[in-house]
Amino acid sequence: MTSSVVVTGLGVASPNGLGIQDYWAATVGGKSGIGRITRFDPSSYPAKLAGEVPGFVAEDLLPSRLLPQTDRVTRLALVAADWALADAGITPAELPEFDMGVVTASAAGGFEFGQGELQALWSKGSQYVSAYQSFAWFYAVNSGQISIRNGMKGPSGVVVSDQAGGLDAVAQARRQIRKGTSLIVSGAIDASVCPWGWVAQLASDRLSTSEEPTRAYLPFDREAAGYVPGEGGAILIMEDAEAARARGARIYGEVSGYGSTIDPKAGSGRPPGLRKAIELALADAGVAPGDVDVVFADAAADPELDRQEAEALNAVFGTRGVAVTAPKTMTGRLYSGAAPLDLAAAFLAIKDGVIPPTVHIDPAAEYDLDLVLGEPRTAEVRTALVVARGYGGFNSAVVVRAAV
Repeated sequence: MTSSVVVTGLGVASPNGLGIQDYWAATVGGKSGIGRITRFDPSSYPAKLAGEVPGFVAEDLLPSRLLPQTDRVTRLALVAADWALADAGITPAELPEFDMGVVTASAAGGFEFGQGELQALWSKGSQYVSAYQSFAWFYAVNSGQISIRNGMKGPSGVVVSDQAGGLDAVAQARRQIRKGTSLIVSGAIDASVCPWGWVAQLASDRLSTSEEPTRAYLPFDREAAGYVPGEGGAILIMEDAEAARARGARIYGEVSGYGSTIDPKAGSGRPPGLRKAIELALADAGVAPGDVDVVFADAAADPELDRQEAEALNAVFGTRGVAVTAPKTMTGRLYSGAAPLDLAAAFLAIKDGVIPPTVHIDPAAEYDLDLVLGEPRTAEVRTALVVARGYGGFNSAVVVRAAV
């Protein structure tokens, strides 16, 4: 029998709240963290809004020796990992070092690190590695820094598949636990709110250029015209269920199903792969569509992508057949950190019996989705589906369930 994998700890850094309690209170309350960029002057750029994590002072939360070696996204990830381990009741020094590993995701975070290396290269000369090398190396930084800081010598890796990467990392962590590793730190914290990163994101032509925070990111709305980027995400502590119960851990729930696909080449005439990814995840979990209580949507805020997602959900669950929510309307799209934050919200929804709202949108009637709008919805949540799509055609879906 395949072993169950559960989540026992959460560490959250979000534009609308630092830590589980602040994030969840803000999310249930419909509080948005989207606003004009403060980390650099955005006045010369067409897109000027982002979801920035407020009140994060790394000097108060990390040893001073780590600060010169890291950038903002790595510091956020290290702190979120500390919080997640504490939430799980785990002291890494008390566990066998090869029984703990780290599998995270990254998509946009390397830009800030690379920008710093470029600036150093311009000012210091050839003693510095190239920007390309530093950018490529960054993808291992978050995972490696968490491993080193906590003495974790088990399986380690970083998944790079844009917004879908956070779910892919969780799936890889589940595989490693099923192979025998007792504990994996997973999820993702991502960020790229810096000039170089901003230019790269603008090149996608998918960013909203609205300067009104409440009308800039409008998935499933008739006025949808691009997304607002953000920084942050969530780190999850994943464990073998039997081992977690043996130590008396508090369990948020089980990671019970996963599916992933790649969209076919444009113009091929073949359908997008999102529906198949959802069906694979449900089959892997052994649940029927009617068993799912809520879907946390990808919510691209692109009319064609929104249409594709709505069609996939309606094909699987039936027209208005399941509650759908997109709390990322309060944070922006956090790249690889977005889906792990949705997973955290799903586990908290299971715990508290409440579905967080989607804010600020007036949904287009033709999508026929049962969107949770404006206010949270009280409901018994036992099973949730989290959907994520990445630039380039990545589709991933994860089913989570209440612990039994």
